[in-house]
Amino acid sequence: MAKNQGKKSQALAKASAKKVEVLDRARPLVGQKSMEIQPFGSIIKLPIALSEKACRQSVENLNQVLADTITIRDLYKKHHWQVAGHTFYQLHLLFDKHYEEQNELVDQIAERIQLLGGVSLAMAPDIAETTLIPRPPRGREEVPVQISRLLHAHEIILEESHSMAGQADDSGDDGTNDLLVSDVIRLNELQVWFLSQHLVDVPLVRAD
Repeated sequence: MAKNQGKKSQALAKASAKKVEVLDRARPLVGQKSMEIQPFGSIIKLPIALSEKACRQSVENLNQVLADTITIRDLYKKHHWQVAGHTFYQLHLLFDKHYEEQNELVDQIAERIQLLGGVSLAMAPDIAETTLIPRPPRGREEVPVQISRLLHAHEIILEESHSMAGQADDSGDDGTNDLLVSDVIRLNELQVWFLSQHLVDVPLVRAD
């Protein structure tokens, strides 16, 4: 009797332990901390037929373009929310369209940086420290000022992209050169055209 009771107790203990083990497997392992697996500024050489020097130069350049692209993207969203006046509807839609296009570009640039073995900028404080685009005020601005601010931001990106595309070409980094020319430069040029036409002072109803 006592022997059977002992076996029953052991079985219950095993079943209880098994239940705890199963629950432990389902419990989220929160609060984990560790060292970085790759510090910012370092390069992990990948077999992509490019020298580490070429990769390092392109990563540094692309992180600058990334910071400025994230900034102009967010500038578009700010103006999308805050635009006012008789052109509200069309600019509200245009600013959001340009925001989405810049957002796609952000992902392309960041992934190119990772592909080259680098580490892309990501967090807002790091972007704010790195961007060359002047910070706008928190409040609302008139439409001509909003557009002028965006045009200046585009020009900053275009100037650096032209220079960096040449550097990528010289180092044999065709992928980065193609990204800068085919995507960054062409998109920003197109958006400049759409924006700048809103600053042409022409009559709305009666010709001069």
